Amino acid sequence: MAVYTEVSDEDLRAFVAEYDLGEVVSCKGIAEGVENSNYLLVTARGPYILTLYEKRVDPADLPFFLGLMHHLAGNGVECPLPVPARDGEALRTLCGRPAVIVTFLSGMWPRRILPEHCAELGAGLARLHLAGDGFPMRRENSLSVAGWRALLEASRGRADEVKPGLAALLEAELAHLEAHWPAGLPAGVIHADLFPDNVFFRDGRLSGLIDFYFACTDLLAYDVAICLNAWCFEPDGSLNVTKARLLLSGYRRVRPLSAEEMAALPLLARGSALRFLLTRLYDWLNTPPGAMVKRKDPLEYLHKLRFHQQVRSLGDYGLEAVPAS
Repeated sequence: MAVYTEVSDEDLRAFVAEYDLGEVVSCKGIAEGVENSNYLLVTARGPYILTLYEKRVDPADLPFFLGLMHHLAGNGVECPLPVPARDGEALRTLCGRPAVIVTFLSGMWPRRILPEHCAELGAGLARLHLAGDGFPMRRENSLSVAGWRALLEASRGRADEVKPGLAALLEAELAHLEAHWPAGLPAGVIHADLFPDNVFFRDGRLSGLIDFYFACTDLLAYDVAICLNAWCFEPDGSLNVTKARLLLSGYRRVRPLSAEEMAALPLLARGSALRFLLTRLYDWLNTPPGAMVKRKDPLEYLHKLRFHQQVRSLGDYGLEAVPAS
């Protein structure tokens, strides 16, 4: 979440007047995240989240995102629901941007990740994958391996400003992943961005998942690898094998991973590290001056990538393989 587009009081009141939500009590920008403009909107009916979709989001993808949230909520996943206006439509326009109001989920995301958070997250991710089965719409993952070269080209000329030699390292890693990316693994709806600030907890239990605006159709195990990178590394760059083991075991209790998925996990983790390194690098170099957004350090994911490059077996993660299926 972030704020790129400022909304005037007059525009906000006119927008909310199209809903049965009562008068606006307050509206405060949310600085976390990097993609869309988000506000905590409080009306006479209670709190909501107002999102304005910025230029990186293709408006043609919005029916997928909004429909997916309805589908998941109807299948037991705690996630925000788009709020329809009086005319029955949830997707509208505000300040020249596509915009939507969604329901507010209670809970807090963990500023300090504990092992039990990882166990809960693993099970919650597996429930999301199972609940996504049967969702009729598809959306290709534009930020999977086929889309990484365009990201690299967009930042290659300035990559060495961030770290000398970074452009050559990224080129070599991308060539390796393009040549070895797995095929034939189970696929379906994935969240693709399930970082700690997109997962809410109450009393130590997972209470909700938010921010589905990278969701797409891709390898389910790739989503697991994204979470492994986002949840299981310590601030000093080391992998916490206890957290990794709990995340995987929590997931596998709900949806078993095949031997092929487990074997592919180190390569998928490398791919996840490269994907977030590239998008963070682009944002680091191109975030508009004055934008209410917290830039994220791309080099955090360079350290994770280097870790995965040295992995030779699941034992390096402190994990055991599963029997051949």
